[in-house]
Amino acid sequence: MPDTLPPPEVLLPTVIEIARAAGDVLLAHDSAHPHQAVRLKGRRDPVTDADLASERLIVERLREAFPGTAIFAEEETHEAAEGRPIWYIDPLDGTVNFSQGHPFFAVSIALCDAQGPAVGVVHAPRLRELFAAARGAGATLNGSPLHVSAKTDLIDTVLATGFAYRRDELPDSNVEHFADMVMRVRGMRRCGSAALDLAYTAAGRLDGYWEPHLNPFDVAAGGLLVAEAGGLVTDMAGGDDWLLGGTVVAAGAAIHRKILEVLDITDVAAVTGTAGR
Repeated sequence: MPDTLPPPEVLLPTVIEIARAAGDVLLAHDSAHPHQAVRLKGRRDPVTDADLASERLIVERLREAFPGTAIFAEEETHEAAEGRPIWYIDPLDGTVNFSQGHPFFAVSIALCDAQGPAVGVVHAPRLRELFAAARGAGATLNGSPLHVSAKTDLIDTVLATGFAYRRDELPDSNVEHFADMVMRVRGMRRCGSAALDLAYTAAGRLDGYWEPHLNPFDVAAGGLLVAEAGGLVTDMAGGDDWLLGGTVVAAGAAIHRKILEVLDITDVAAVTGTAGR
């Protein structure tokens, strides 16, 4: 990380403050319009005024606090890192939930450098929960330390996953993986926010999580939470390309290995439809 930025644990309080302010923006829109009017970016992919207002606040405050860093957010701001630390922002992860009046949505902010995620915050304002992590300093929920689940048998687990908006157009819809997994576990959840699924995995509320067809702003903060809570985070083939590669598996060590065995993937490109970058 450049000398112009302090260490991750020093950065974290400012990022928490920004995430809380963005959460307040979401709650203000939620209170005024509990069932949000949506516009569609794709056939199933919505955006609301709350997404845009949250993102604009986050981008403005990050630029003020940390000039010279790059910012890549879901909606409007798409800068390349070009050797700089980069912020990955999902201003409203769980837009469908939010638009339905469902409380499972979050702000997700992460800073990544050459070593990967350095700072990550996932803030669920309706749930009054803020998950935070700085590389090497552990992960917390509302200030209390987090630890991933220690379960070892798949049949005892509750796992989560998700499905892409364009699932009927993609080479791997995740439906077959879901069908394989649901027969082997205690329970499955499809909650609608990758950032919160990862945060809940870090907290041990979920025993593991996998999903294909994701973006860095979906997973950067949550992936750091899991790693700092003692878990493993990989792509769906067990490799290291989870941040930019489009797929993720996160869990404690024993369950992580067993999720990979059920998924049985050797070529992530076959899942994502890419031939490499």
